[in-house]
Amino acid sequence: MKIKIEVDLTPVEARRFLGLPDLEPIQQEMLASMRERLKSASGMLDPETYFRVLGPLGAQGLEQFQKILTAAAKGAMGEPGGRRSERNEDEEDTAARD
Repeated sequence: MKIKIEVDLTPVEARRFLGLPDLEPIQQEMLASMRERLKSASGMLDPETYFRVLGPLGAQGLEQFQKILTAAAKGAMGEPGGRRSERNEDEEDTAARD
């Protein structure tokens, strides 16, 4: 024997029916806080700002910037090796000196 019950409720109605707390005010406050943080950090997303900071370092600064972007991209794709181990970096430094 099968019994099928279909209930048409909005998420708010379901939360009230189940006695769950209304978290909407907290969510709105968190979103407002996140918006403020994003607005304050938006200047850091400007490529011109990055290059002004890295400019005095010359080619070494640009290489460092490229490593940061590569690691971020690998990390975003979930690839292992988003960060290299210190041992690998030491081996590369030794190989470069030889």
